[in-house]
Order: sequence, then structure tokens, then C-alpha cells
Amino acid sequence: QVRLVESGGGLVQPGESLRLSCAASGTSFNRWTMGWYRQAPGNLRELVAAITPDGRTTYADSVKGRFTISRDNAKNTVYLQMNSLKPDDTAVYSCHPWLTADWGQGTQVTVSS
Repeated sequence: QVRLVESGGGLVQPGESLRLSCAASGTSFNRWTMGWYRQAPGNLRELVAAITPDGRTTYADSVKGRFTISRDNAKNTVYLQMNSLKPDDTAVYSCHPWLTADWGQGTQVTVSS
């Protein structure tokens, strides 16, 4: 079982930025595709962005051009840089290694004026 710890969430105003981090335990991090997901109240969890072990990325259409996913395999950490935040980005953000059953506890992002 992988332990995942997200951090970096908070309350920001529209247009501001946040950087989320997800630190993973274990020695297999550099073999996983890592995904950032979010879930807003009343909504299904959705994939925001993902990054393969060699750095290829994919994004949800709603965040393209505003969010950037990256990883540091030496630190077992994946990041999500979120710029130009909108109220619709408000959700709990969680990281998840693909092909595992493990999830972090999530970090709340609230975008409100």
C-alpha cells in the first residue's frame, strides 16, 4: 500500500495561483503514471492532469493552459501548478498512482472572492 500526502491547498481569489504537492511513499514512484483528480460537492471525481514516468502529460480541457503537472522522481513527489484559478476549480484535489488502489486524503482548494 502506498501512502500519499497532498498539501498546498487553500482559499484564494479568482485569478490567483496555488501549487499542490503530493508526496508518495515506497520505491515504485518512478514507475507510476501519477494523476491529479478533483471532486466538487455533488460532482463525480474527475481527472485533472496526469504525468507518465518519463514526463508525458495530459490535461482536462477545462484546465489546459492554466494548470501544469510535473514530477520529481528523486523526491517521490508530483506537483500541480494552478494558475488563473476560477471559482469552478473549487474542489478537493487528490493524487493517485494509476494501476493502484491508493489515494491520498486530498487537499481543499477554494476559489472565491
